[in-house]
Amino acid sequence: MKTSLNTPNQYGRFVSAVRAAAVIGITVASLTPALAESAATRIIELRTVQLTLPAEAVLEATRQATVATQVSGRIVEVLVEAGQRVKAGQLLMRIDAREANETAAAARAQLVQAEANFQRTRDLFKQKFVSQAALDKAEADIKTARAQVAAAGAGVSHSTVTAPIAGIVAERHAELGELAAPGRPLVTLFEPKGLRAIANIPQFRLKEAQRATKARIEFPESRRWLDGARIEILPTVDAKSHTATARVYLPDDAEALHGIVPGMAARVHFVIGTVQKLTVPASAILRRGEISAVYVVGNGPARLRQVRLGEAVADGEIEVLSGLATGEQVSLDPVKTGIELKQTK
Repeated sequence: MKTSLNTPNQYGRFVSAVRAAAVIGITVASLTPALAESAATRIIELRTVQLTLPAEAVLEATRQATVATQVSGRIVEVLVEAGQRVKAGQLLMRIDAREANETAAAARAQLVQAEANFQRTRDLFKQKFVSQAALDKAEADIKTARAQVAAAGAGVSHSTVTAPIAGIVAERHAELGELAAPGRPLVTLFEPKGLRAIANIPQFRLKEAQRATKARIEFPESRRWLDGARIEILPTVDAKSHTATARVYLPDDAEALHGIVPGMAARVHFVIGTVQKLTVPASAILRRGEISAVYVVGNGPARLRQVRLGEAVADGEIEVLSGLATGEQVSLDPVKTGIELKQTK
């Protein structure tokens, strides 16, 4: 079924916008002869495309760590910023360790006293002046003192916050001079090479998703598509939302992942078969509000025709539900076609 823009209000609003763009384009065309060339076209025909199950998703890093401290103290040194790349073991922050140092010094002093007491008690035991119980107690005291020294030394080491993994600083949760406390997040890191899309699959479509052996990840705002490296569907269904969690791992390709970071929205297309559909490239579509149209060329001047569109298919083209027929030819550059149409009048 073909649907033309015959309604006066629709046609007036839509064409006036296109003509406005054309007026601007005429000036550019007069300065740039290259625009005088005809726009590329495409013959519309049924194509075998992948039948997919789409699901909204959010990206997350497979390796991510939120670093905290195990001691209380004021932050006296901050060495990283958000977006900075760090190595495993690199120093991120330093906490005021004066209290921990004093505790460690007290533990060492108690150890010295315990060692001296143990030596005296052992000498007296050899001379039969003290009992075996007194010697055992002195030995236990020295072991306790050594453990306290080790624990105090660990407390001092906790005043330096280091990176557990190599990656990029996603967020810094504390600033210089703030008070750090056990369990309070300080820095979040992630490994940029390991990303995955997390999607929720309704339970009534779970069997279809489980049959999928391939998935593609779409980023609608940039019109980018990536092939998923692996699909993982968790074996449980959430009791509240009645959805299963699916994980689609992105390829480990630094060039392909350029500009893609955790937290971004995406759309996962689980490939569950093939189907014949009428499609057009996204570049051929003119959008004005809720109206979509294409320029149909051939057999006279180009004609602007309204179309009803479906979902994007797995290769990035858009399904046409009505408005075009097999064998018709459309312009792949509607703005240039509008300019040419204006010039001929």
